[in-house]
Amino acid sequence: MTVAVSAHAGHRTAWYADLVGPFLCPASRLDELTDVLDTGSGREPLEVSVVADTGTGGLPDAMAAVAADSRTALRGVELAVRGEPLADTAAQTLADLEAALAAGTQQPGESSDAVVVSVELPPTAAGRAALAAVAASGHQAKLRTGGPSAAAFPPEQDVAEFLLACHQLDVPLKCTAGLHQAVRHTEPATGLERHGYLNLLLAAAAATDGGSGADVGAVLAVRDAPGLAAGARALSTEEAVRTRRLVRSFGSCSVSEPVEDLRTLGLLTEE
Repeated sequence: MTVAVSAHAGHRTAWYADLVGPFLCPASRLDELTDVLDTGSGREPLEVSVVADTGTGGLPDAMAAVAADSRTALRGVELAVRGEPLADTAAQTLADLEAALAAGTQQPGESSDAVVVSVELPPTAAGRAALAAVAASGHQAKLRTGGPSAAAFPPEQDVAEFLLACHQLDVPLKCTAGLHQAVRHTEPATGLERHGYLNLLLAAAAATDGGSGADVGAVLAVRDAPGLAAGARALSTEEAVRTRRLVRSFGSCSVSEPVEDLRTLGLLTEE
């Protein structure tokens, strides 16, 4: 935890700080976080997004603890929906979440409106059906795009269909895991097929431009780095706004790798 907090502070004061979001911490490890936080005066509160690894039942206390500590500011909640039928489970989970938000953000200076909620669903037909409950809640969806095994990396077409479903329901999306690099590639050490975050953004652009599932999936499969960079540069302001309305952010175990890829492709400079 000490290493993670220190690294996050470094990223948040670096020249690329605008690309770095809040500090994600599992609810089960909030005690560890508060134990290592600096108590010095004059420091800005650490912006925290709580990952609900203890279920919705533990969220009110977790959120209240973050909101009540002057050294932290509650900025988000992330939780996964599990259990069949998934659509019904999603509806019940979101109902429980609303109660947790009401109970856990009743602190001075905090409101549930200031907390970004990300609801993780699988990129399956059942997951897409459960998106209706997320749309009704006004929260954003979360899609896992990688993990420790090949099975954790969804095929291009599954991601494409999920993007289109989010677009059709006007549900913003956050992606997580596996997106260390800008362009789709085969990892030499493991042979895993990894998605690229630049592919993802341009696939979202295709989805918002009326592209079909095949069109969006084709963009996710592109391995031409210069071509993808050129496609990103060619987006108009209107297209970029539509794209970012759909895909809000992505989580990565690394910050330096995504930033370095952007620099290599000429899409980001320190100046």
